[in-house]
Amino acid sequence: MIYDDIQRLISYAIKNELITSEDVYVIRNQFMEVFQLTDWQESVADCHDADIDTLLCPLVDYACSHNIISDTTASRELFDTKLMGILTPMPREVTAEFRQCYAKSPETATNWYYDFSKKLNYVRQGRIARDLKWTYESEYGTLDITINRSKPEKDPKDIAAAKSVQTAAYPRCQLCPENAGFAGNLNHPARQNLRPIPLIISGEPWQIQYSPYGYYNEHCIVFNENHTAM
Repeated sequence: MIYDDIQRLISYAIKNELITSEDVYVIRNQFMEVFQLTDWQESVADCHDADIDTLLCPLVDYACSHNIISDTTASRELFDTKLMGILTPMPREVTAEFRQCYAKSPETATNWYYDFSKKLNYVRQGRIARDLKWTYESEYGTLDITINRSKPEKDPKDIAAAKSVQTAAYPRCQLCPENAGFAGNLNHPARQNLRPIPLIISGEPWQIQYSPYGYYNEHCIVFNENHTAM
């Protein structure tokens, strides 16, 4: 039942400290709005040790079968990010936690942030695990070779639909600060579950985040207001 599937996701969020028990009614009501539910049936369903992809899949399937979204790759990805956005703490909360960890050590802070990004499914660990990686000892040294299987191919239906979507100048780029919380569209990925961390480097404002698909080998992407990344 949809109620059990929603409850499992709420259970996951509590266990992973994305929300607290005090947040449950608000979170539940937001999910009810998304799934167009006018009533609630009590559920004691638990997530147990299910991974986030397993928890999200039946919810996205329900949305497709009840015509809440179209059954295309882009629509499904936009929707599952929307669901995780409901569970994502506000930037001030994330930044405060990062700074508490940073007081212990920068490594503690970045390790916490990477784990947090995985729990939010911003870093799509389940998909990254599908990538094929190996090394080859060549005459020029050791080569790292990767076959990227994590980012899904574009659905022909989405490609056709994107042609009718007017291109917007907002967000200005995929690494710009205004991506945080952005709902996304057929021409720009959803970022409701993105919470970049602000930093001051050499007196200038920068922000860090991890790559959703591991393009940077689990290193942070650092970028500033002028869209410069390093």
